[in-house]
Amino acid sequence: MFFNSFHFAAFLPIVFLLYWFVGHKSKINQNYILILASYYFYSCWDWRFLFLLVFSTLLDYVSAMKIEQSKTLSERKMWLWLCVVINVGFLGIFKYYNFFADSFAEVLNGFGLHTSPLLLDIILPVGISFYTFHGLSYIIDIYYGRIKSEKNFVDYSLFVCYFPLLVAGPIERATHLLPQVKKRRKFNFNKAKEGVYQIVWGLVKKVVIADSCAIYANAVFDHYHSMNSLSLLLGAVYFAFQIYGDFSGYSDIALGTSKLFGIDLLKNFNYPYFSRDIAEFWRKWHISLTTWFRDYLYIPLGGSKGSKWLKVRNTFIIFLVSGFWHGANWTFIAWGLINALYFLPLLLLNRNRKNLDEFALGFNFESIRILFNILITFGLTCLAWIFFRAKTITDAFQYIKRLFENGIFSEQYFAIERYNYELLPLVLLFIVAEWNSRNQIEPISGKFSWLKLGLCLAAIVALGVFSDYKEFIYFQF
Repeated sequence: MFFNSFHFAAFLPIVFLLYWFVGHKSKINQNYILILASYYFYSCWDWRFLFLLVFSTLLDYVSAMKIEQSKTLSERKMWLWLCVVINVGFLGIFKYYNFFADSFAEVLNGFGLHTSPLLLDIILPVGISFYTFHGLSYIIDIYYGRIKSEKNFVDYSLFVCYFPLLVAGPIERATHLLPQVKKRRKFNFNKAKEGVYQIVWGLVKKVVIADSCAIYANAVFDHYHSMNSLSLLLGAVYFAFQIYGDFSGYSDIALGTSKLFGIDLLKNFNYPYFSRDIAEFWRKWHISLTTWFRDYLYIPLGGSKGSKWLKVRNTFIIFLVSGFWHGANWTFIAWGLINALYFLPLLLLNRNRKNLDEFALGFNFESIRILFNILITFGLTCLAWIFFRAKTITDAFQYIKRLFENGIFSEQYFAIERYNYELLPLVLLFIVAEWNSRNQIEPISGKFSWLKLGLCLAAIVALGVFSDYKEFIYFQF
C-alpha cells in the first residue's frame, strides 16, 4: 500500500476513526488497533512476508529477555550474537545472496574457472532493512543495559510493526518510541492539524517534485549516451531532487501520519541540501540511519578515539557499510567510497565538526562564502548520486566522462530534452519553500495556511496522485 494511493487515502481515515472513537478508552485498545492496521498495511505487498515480520518480532522479544536474565557475560553474548546472526542472516539471504554468488562466480571466471552460480528466485521483502535495524538497536541497547527489556508483547509488537515507519523508516529507537506506545494517547487537535499539513507537504515533495523530476532524470540516465553536457548536468540535479523529494516526502508523510495518532517519530531530514560541507550533509540526510551507524557501529569500533589511522579506518567502514546497506550492487559501494573520500579531508584537518551552528544569509562577504560552500557541497553530492543512480559502475564513469567531454551546445538531443527548462521553475520554487521552512516558516502554516493547503492539494491532484502513483524509491532498500 503506497502512501500516495487511493488505498491509503481510504485506509488512513478508517484507522483514525477506529483509533479515536473505539480505542480511545485504553492504551491496550489503541495498540491493538494500530497493530492490526499495521499488519494489514504490510500484507498489502505480500501477505507471506507477515510471517517473517512476526518471526523477527518474536526473535528480538525473546532474545532481549534472555539477555537480561543471563547470569554470566558469556551467556549474554551468546544470546546477543544468536539474535544478530539470525537477523542479519535473513537480511543477507533475501538481499545479498545473489550478489555474493554472482560476484564469486565472476572472480572464478577471471581465473578461468567457469561456473554458473546457484541463484535464489526470491522477492526482497519490503522494509526488511528498516525493521531489522529497528529490532537490532533494541537488542543491543538491552545488552549494554541502556534500557530494560519490554515484557508486554503487544507493546513491543507495535514498536516493531508500527505502519507509518514500517517499510521505509525512520529507524526508531526503543528509548524514544516504546515509552509513547506504553501509555494511552489523548487526542490533540493542534498536533493532528500539524500532521495533516506535514502529510500534504510530504505528498507535494513526492508527487509534485520527485515524480516530476523522475520523468527527466530517468530519461537522461537511460539515454545518457545521446545527451549533451547540459542535459547530463540537469539529469544529475533532477535526480538529486527526485531522491530527496521522494525519501524526505515519505518521511514527512510518516511523521505526519503518526502525529494523527498522538505519536512522535524521529526527524529524518533537516534540509541537507543547504549544508556547507559533506560532514554537515551527513548530519542532516537520513538522520535515523546515520545516527544508527554512529551509535551501533562507529562508536563500538572506537569512534573518533585513538590515532588518525583508526579514525580514517572507522570512517571508511561506516560509509562502505552504509553504501552496501542501500543495495546489493557495486554502484552503492562506490557511492559510499566516494562519500568517504569527500569526508576524509575534513576528518584529517579536524573540520568535520565545524558547521554545527545554524546560519542566515545577508548582504555581506560571509554570506557569499557560505553560499559558495553550499553550492560546492551540493555539486559534490550530485556527482556521487550519479553512482547511486547508474545501473553499473561503467555507466557511472561513462556518464561523468560525457558530462565533461560532450559540449553544452552539442547538437545531440533527445525528445524529452524540453524538460530542461520546464522543470527548472518548479525546482527553484521548491528550493525557496524549503529555505523558508528551514527558517521556521512552515510551507503550510501561518498566514493564509488554508490557501496554501488548497494550492498544495490542487497541485497533487493535478499531477495524478490518485491515478498514476509511483512507489517510493526506498522501498527497494
